[in-house]
Amino acid sequence: MINNPTLKDIAQKLGLSISTVSRALQNHPDINKNTIAQIRKLAKEIGYFPDALAISLKKKKTHTIGVIVPEISHFFFSSVIDGIEEITYKDGYTILVTKSNENLEREILNMESLISNRVAGVIASISQSTVDGSHFNRVIARGTPLVLFDRVLEDLEVSKVISNDYENVYETVNHLIESGFRHIAHLAGPPHLNITKNRLEGYKKALIDNGLEVMDEMIIHVNLNEKGGYEGAKSLLKCLPRLDAICCVNDPVAVGVYQQLKKAELTIPDDVGVTGFSNDPITKMISPTMTTVDQHGYKMGRKAAEILLDQINNEKSKTINQTFTIKSELIIRNSSVRKILAVN
Repeated sequence: MINNPTLKDIAQKLGLSISTVSRALQNHPDINKNTIAQIRKLAKEIGYFPDALAISLKKKKTHTIGVIVPEISHFFFSSVIDGIEEITYKDGYTILVTKSNENLEREILNMESLISNRVAGVIASISQSTVDGSHFNRVIARGTPLVLFDRVLEDLEVSKVISNDYENVYETVNHLIESGFRHIAHLAGPPHLNITKNRLEGYKKALIDNGLEVMDEMIIHVNLNEKGGYEGAKSLLKCLPRLDAICCVNDPVAVGVYQQLKKAELTIPDDVGVTGFSNDPITKMISPTMTTVDQHGYKMGRKAAEILLDQINNEKSKTINQTFTIKSELIIRNSSVRKILAVN
């Protein structure tokens, strides 16, 4: 083994020029296949790896895809990352994952870091504190493809991959009503987010279509985590004595609701029915099992990566900005069904 072996070391050992070795390692068609195999064999033996930084400086781009997510611990985002990696790997790209931790300033720093690392493209879902997309214009201005998913920004003319949020929550609330619930509250996310707006509209429309009144006091905007759900449920219980169901913007919020209802010694679903959104694995493990919406994060990640790679490899695709919808589905479990009708 040679410490930090170079192209020159391979060339000297095989009696070839450095340019021949370089082209062989890139599978250049002008290089004999036997020569390529010989060079690759020696490169492996001496532990040679291409200098990615030098290559990126020369070509002014890398084979790295930047990913920005609000958090990694949330199952939905980790499954999206899994889908992205599956597609990009097949095309010879690696991914560089960053998280904003639901913080705008950190999101901006992540974006700047990805630009500095000359990523070939960016796939992002905005933080809950991001109101506009002005900071992403730096990515667009450089001609670097950008695809947004789930939490997207309407003011950015880029391709987007989303869920059918409106329809999903409409169906969820209809299910609650069919199960006998009438005083249904909604714990929504931050008002400016697209997922909040669409899910809230689905909630309202379902109530109206079933002849139920939409009441402001039944809607509370919370942070998209367990604490948000815990505090939101506490506020609802304090001012709504007839409350019998809570439709939550996502699963972490719903888990927080479970904790608050347990503290209040209320039974799910007999006293209060609960629904979530995203089908986190915990929804099948907690008691009672939680009714939720399977958002198919893996499929969303794959689609976002396919769009991005098409824009990287096809110059004409860069100017085509479309919104793609990944169909989600309602998963009915015990948290929204009275014991007499309980399901597995």
